[in-house]
Amino acid sequence: MLKKSYVLICLLLICTLLSASGIAQERRVITVADPTIFYHEHTYYLYGTADNEAQKGFKVYISKDKKSWKDGGTVLKKEDVFGTSGFWAPQIFKYQDKFYLAYVADERIAIAESDGPKGPFTQKVKKAIDAPVRIIDPFIFFDSGKIYLYHVRLDKGNRIYVTEMNSDLLSIKEETSTECIHASENWENTSGASWTVTEGPSVLKRGNVYYMFYSANDFRNPDYAVGYATSDSPYGPWVKYKGNPILSKLQTNENGSGHGDFFEDEKGKFNYVFHTHESNNKPNGKRRTAIILMKFLEGKHKTEKLYTYKGTFRFLTQQ
Repeated sequence: MLKKSYVLICLLLICTLLSASGIAQERRVITVADPTIFYHEHTYYLYGTADNEAQKGFKVYISKDKKSWKDGGTVLKKEDVFGTSGFWAPQIFKYQDKFYLAYVADERIAIAESDGPKGPFTQKVKKAIDAPVRIIDPFIFFDSGKIYLYHVRLDKGNRIYVTEMNSDLLSIKEETSTECIHASENWENTSGASWTVTEGPSVLKRGNVYYMFYSANDFRNPDYAVGYATSDSPYGPWVKYKGNPILSKLQTNENGSGHGDFFEDEKGKFNYVFHTHESNNKPNGKRRTAIILMKFLEGKHKTEKLYTYKGTFRFLTQQ
């Protein structure tokens, strides 16, 4: 009788383990870097840099509740646009009834268009935006009838710039190019690298104040983190928040927490989507996609300060 009970217990344990394994296989962490989430008509669309897609384009993940994500397929193929490899850091936005995807390929920035957020995104003329140096990490910002391209210039380091765009979204007004931010604080260069890094800009305006989110340190550095700066103008000067970084491994317990984008969800809550290292023990360049809630708190003068809700950090999973 004792032997039968032992066998029964073993069988139950095996079934439990198999069931748990099935759940783990059914829901797995999404592994895109430099992520962005676009909320449109009660649906969330997630885009980012994917290891297996970086040589050929971008795909999308789709969710109704930010919790359960499904693979929405490829939305941009390199055959349809500028670029041969290194498809990184997409940003999607809507402009004049069209949807646009700004992205990096071959360390240059290009913009493709579509009739919807699920693509396909294509270019009538397969070309990148002309610039005097290599540029990456686009963020298109509309303000007072003007269009601004925030981006990173690979010139004496990764430095964040802003340039006014022409209304055709195909070219920039180079004479307006202005440096916004470079690494100047200890937390922004913890390895003492000669080529410093500030990147992944995203900008919003609250009242008359402009807020720029950015990441610092090389993305392979465990101390890769997010800070923000404020300005009274889209060109700056930008004043870095003294409490930076506002998002790092201190909030997530995960190395390499950074390079993301903000969005408001259906309840009006302020979310930041970003990536972490795939492993805290083996930094191999692979990354996992995560999300966290933030909130603007009343601050001194006209500027508010951001609070990060540590307990809301979680990885995004795919069914």
